[in-house]
Amino acid sequence: MKILLIGASSYLGARLYFDLKSRFEVKGTFSSHQLSKELIQLDITSKPDIERIIFEFKPEIIIHVANNASAKWCDANPEKAVLLNQTASQYLVDSANNVGSKIIYISTMGAINPINLYGKTKLASENIIKTAKNGYLILRPSLILGYSPNITNDRPFNRLLKNLDEKTLAIYDTSWKFQPTFIGHISEVIESAINQKIINQSIVIAVPEMKSRFETAYDILTPFGITVTPVDEKDSTFEIFEDDLSELKELNLPKLSYDQMIKKIIEEIRQRDKFKLD
Repeated sequence: MKILLIGASSYLGARLYFDLKSRFEVKGTFSSHQLSKELIQLDITSKPDIERIIFEFKPEIIIHVANNASAKWCDANPEKAVLLNQTASQYLVDSANNVGSKIIYISTMGAINPINLYGKTKLASENIIKTAKNGYLILRPSLILGYSPNITNDRPFNRLLKNLDEKTLAIYDTSWKFQPTFIGHISEVIESAINQKIINQSIVIAVPEMKSRFETAYDILTPFGITVTPVDEKDSTFEIFEDDLSELKELNLPKLSYDQMIKKIIEEIRQRDKFKLD
């Protein structure tokens, strides 16, 4: 199975690359930060560049995780956000259709009822991905937690690592609640979906329980002796809703509880040296 992983140097992409490359023939791309010497440079906002790499590799599956996940960045850079998070998806679909590739697109739960530009570009990309002639899989994680070979990107979990390693103040919001997503769970769902040949589905990947940023930080950091302080930021950036995760159940895909996720994350922090890319 030949897989082209677009965005393999990102926080999520690096973990997917780490998890999947031992199971499949995976080629990964990066934009500006070459996390591994095996990755190849790609500007996904360049249609010719996308056409070239997809034609040369002819992957059976393309996994697309090369979007900017910051709602604030999207609002501050609307034209760039549309180009990167939306138009580039059309470039990928066009090239995938030419060589017969299926597409797995990493979207977001925020695309279900989008209230900001980030969510709107992700929903627009979902609709573009659904035009893939050889099949698609849309995965919708929530806020993603767990260890990645990329510990430098400004992602929520990497901020927790700074609290732990650099002893920065651990102050976290109690107002916004969500169903967290474990980063390794995404890899498990992708592998299972590939093996079961599941296509043309949109699937939410998360745990069943609703938690706040404070609760997740508290449960991850306190076993390491870090004091976590709550603060009510009255955060209304994202709509609060709960998903029943019915797709995971109906398609017989891996499921995970909140307690299982926390246990796995603590184990990964303690064994972090194993998450290295050459």
